Amino acid sequence: MYDSATVYIVGNSKTNNENAITTLYNSFYIGFVLDPASGLIVDASCSATIRTTDEFVRSLFIGKVMGRDDASLEDEIRRRYHGSSQKAILVAYKDAAKKLAEIQARRES
Repeated sequence: MYDSATVYIVGNSKTNNENAITTLYNSFYIGFVLDPASGLIVDASCSATIRTTDEFVRSLFIGKVMGRDDASLEDEIRRRYHGSSQKAILVAYKDAAKKLAEIQARRES
């Protein structure tokens, strides 16, 4: 399904205690399939309790470049996503971006 050059990275964060995601999963996760050389996000999915949430979050990320589009992604999430997991999405993305930077640094050395 995915090109053999792609990698899978999971970013995680916490949501507020009233969030159903916290009740079910204890944390919030976003899984990213991406090209580690370019950072291009080819697929994404999150630990949402509503299908539409997962699909909407996915649409925010696919086609973006992790590490390059960070500021515009943050702006877009703040502008378009108005659920209680907004902050958790931002934190999970930043966690994944940090992991990608580590992968890229290892490949360069």
